[in-house]
Amino acid sequence: MSGEFSLIDRYFTHRTRHTLLGVGDDAALIRPRRGHVLAISADMLVEGRHFFRGSDPEALGHKTLAVNLSDLAAMGATPRWATLALALPKADARWLAAFTRGFMRLARAHDVDLIGGDTTRGPLNLCVQIMGEVSAHQALRRDGARVGDDIWVSGTLGDAALAVAARNKKIRITKQQLAAVSQRLDQPAPRVALGMALRGIARSAIDISDGLLADLGHICERSQVSAAIELAALPRSALMRALAGQPVAQSALLAGGDDYELCFTAPASRRATVLRAGTRARVRVTRIGRIIRAPAGAIGVAVVDGDGLPVRVAQRGFDHFG
Repeated sequence: MSGEFSLIDRYFTHRTRHTLLGVGDDAALIRPRRGHVLAISADMLVEGRHFFRGSDPEALGHKTLAVNLSDLAAMGATPRWATLALALPKADARWLAAFTRGFMRLARAHDVDLIGGDTTRGPLNLCVQIMGEVSAHQALRRDGARVGDDIWVSGTLGDAALAVAARNKKIRITKQQLAAVSQRLDQPAPRVALGMALRGIARSAIDISDGLLADLGHICERSQVSAAIELAALPRSALMRALAGQPVAQSALLAGGDDYELCFTAPASRRATVLRAGTRARVRVTRIGRIIRAPAGAIGVAVVDGDGLPVRVAQRGFDHFG
């Protein structure tokens, strides 16, 4: 392999379906469909901060795109285009082939065109800008929650954080259990189909990347409301249920990052419609609480037990600078 442009031609130039001009020029040219606006987001993954050193490159390729697709899912947008910028310690052909395989497999599954990016030498750092289309009137946002709304989440919570805890020797689980939760950490499933199914139904939405409490808190802040969630209602995997009562498990459930599930609110009158949307998207959705009026200066998320009593929570979520 010789040079940056040879690397780009070999690994990052692919046929596009929704693009006027893709990889190979100074910029790509794209055109959203009539009546739609662009939804654009970017996420950076840094080795040692967002993923373990020595991570499997094929799984890492998947995750690099998946975390960005999750942002579009939270907006109810249809993914269309992505750019990819990489800092690489060296041009390793086997690593690049595996990384690209994981990235492009997920891109094809969601009909996403890779339309450009950049490569340079440096500590391993992966950055994607994702772009999609959505009707301006149907975009899911964080600022639409209303008092009385139900709060819902997709899938189950906390398994990715359990994988991190196990790898850091904070809990002991079997190899089989570690493999199951590592799948959730290393190859998350972005809930794109659910996000699109919730257009016109959900009033607000966010993807759970930094932990349920932190991310639901962002909805509360943007919507100027508070939230009350029931600890017993939170959807758990079999392993999470088995670890019930352990502080590390409760922390993972409430504040663990890397779930990439959707948290959203909808009117209580739309419960049946929400469940049908989950069925269409082939993902479980669970009602976990409700939006309540925020006392003056007290916007936030409260956790209650089965008797309605407050549950003390030490950790609220992942903080990049914490």
